[in-house]
Amino acid sequence: MHLLAVALSAVVLPGFTQVATEPAGGQLFAGTFPGTARSGYVYLPPGFTTTVRYPVVYLLHGMPGSPSEYVDGTQLGQFADAQISGGELRPFIAVVPAAGADAKYNGEWAGPWERSLVDDVVPWVDANLPTVAAPSGRILAGISAGGFGAVDIAVRHPGVFGAAESWSGYFTPLHDGPFAAATAATLAANDPTLLVRTEARLLRRDGLRFFVSTGPYHSHWFRPAATFAFANELRALDLPVQFDTYPTLKGEWRAQLDAGLTWALGA
Repeated sequence: MHLLAVALSAVVLPGFTQVATEPAGGQLFAGTFPGTARSGYVYLPPGFTTTVRYPVVYLLHGMPGSPSEYVDGTQLGQFADAQISGGELRPFIAVVPAAGADAKYNGEWAGPWERSLVDDVVPWVDANLPTVAAPSGRILAGISAGGFGAVDIAVRHPGVFGAAESWSGYFTPLHDGPFAAATAATLAANDPTLLVRTEARLLRRDGLRFFVSTGPYHSHWFRPAATFAFANELRALDLPVQFDTYPTLKGEWRAQLDAGLTWALGA
């Protein structure tokens, strides 16, 4: 047992430093993931041990924005600690990487940031933490532009993630970030609404599940009707989807995170 108590930042998470202990003993680490340009976070649950394998939730922030949206904005650690220690959620690891060179980056989780997540971050997490290293053990979720990225990346990389969650996201690529000068073909190849139609058979075979939710729109692009339409598209394609809606802005992000994690990881 004493060997498992050795500092996790040195033994399990090279390059990361513990920055907080959550109320029930969960641990929060900060550091820069391979393939990214700025700091992100790893949350480890209460009672974490290397003798158990854990599912991993990958959380994508909005644009412009940063991983602190989850640590400070939605109180991820406090919620997870309370729900895990209370037996409401299965113990899990949360990974919160960053897109862009700085917090002013205003674009998509696409191009280099999609590649860094799939090619660098996910393999690094599986190599350094005791994970369920299979689609059944990987959930990809995001807020706002992160919601677009979560669905787009999960659909474009079959066999990597088992669940995709969009919290007040959108479902067609915008002309910014890596798409600023994109061709029509590139935009089509990153359009979740088109992709679920063309890849429906493969998605059904792989069992990719969807959770999509929405609150009051916070810009022209984030309209509840778009989320409702995407959920109906998934149902028509016989793809499993949970749809939730939140009528007010108060607590919208936290409510969606709570519901999304409970849907994916409820005990």
